[in-house]
Amino acid sequence: MTADAGLKKARRALVSARLLLADGDTDGACNRAYYAMFDVALVALVATQPGIRPEMIRTHRGLIASFGQHLVTTGRVDIELGRILNQVERIRLLADYTGEPIDIEKAIWAVDQAEHFIRKLVVVIGAAELDRG
Repeated sequence: MTADAGLKKARRALVSARLLLADGDTDGACNRAYYAMFDVALVALVATQPGIRPEMIRTHRGLIASFGQHLVTTGRVDIELGRILNQVERIRLLADYTGEPIDIEKAIWAVDQAEHFIRKLVVVIGAAELDRG
C-alpha cells in the first residue's frame, strides 16, 4: 500500500468514526477510530523504516510493538502517541469483543485522539518522505 493510499484509508476510517458517533454507535465509532490509527501507524512505520519486515507489522500486537520500538523509543514521535494507540486499542477490544457498552464520553475521546494521532503522524510521514527525496 502506498503512503497516499494508507493515509486516505485512515482518513476515511476517521470520517466513518465521526458518522457512527453522531448516530450513537459508540462501539462502531471506537472500532473505526482505532483502525484509522492502525492504518496511519502502518504508513508511518513503512515510511520511516523502509526495511521493516512485513511479518512484524501484520498483527495488531506486532504493529503496536514496532510503533513503540521504531517511533516512540527513538524519539520520532512523542511517547503520548504510543500511549494513545494502546488506550484506543483497549477500548476497541472492549467494544468489539466483550459486549460491554462504551459510554459516549469514552467514544468521543477515542475519536478525538484518532484525529490528533493522524495529524501528528502525517508530519512524521512527510518528514520521512522528504529525507528520502
